[in-house]
Amino acid sequence: MQPLMLSTVAQTIQVSIAPVFLLAGVAGFLNVLIGRMARVVDRSRKIEQLHPVSRGAEHDRHVWELRLIDRRLSVINTSIWLCVASAILICLVVALMFSATLTHLDIGGIVAVTFIASMLLLTAGLIAFLVEVRLSLQAVHIREELLEREGR
Repeated sequence: MQPLMLSTVAQTIQVSIAPVFLLAGVAGFLNVLIGRMARVVDRSRKIEQLHPVSRGAEHDRHVWELRLIDRRLSVINTSIWLCVASAILICLVVALMFSATLTHLDIGGIVAVTFIASMLLLTAGLIAFLVEVRLSLQAVHIREELLEREGR
């Protein structure tokens, strides 16, 4: 095994900076997702307290919102799972790049496939986030009867 040159390690560090910045971006996005999940959980706790004492249309509204909250939590959880899986693969990309440098292996194809997989998982996580945002808009639409529009 040939000794590792400092310049080779420096080049590997330079090449691995892009995935590391990507990893920081994914971490920031995960922070957003977890914040949204916390707000949804807080809302569910509030509705769960109101649910047993409500009657009629108000009770139906609480049931509807609890079902929507349950769906949102599932979608957020899926988005978090996909983004964490993407982050793990990004970490693996960096580790593979250093391993290839240390062992002088030609594993560029494996690194590329791992990076592509991480991007696909991140894309799926972003799509799940978009679905959750769309679901959240259903809960904040103001009911027509509360708008008290003239002519109705």
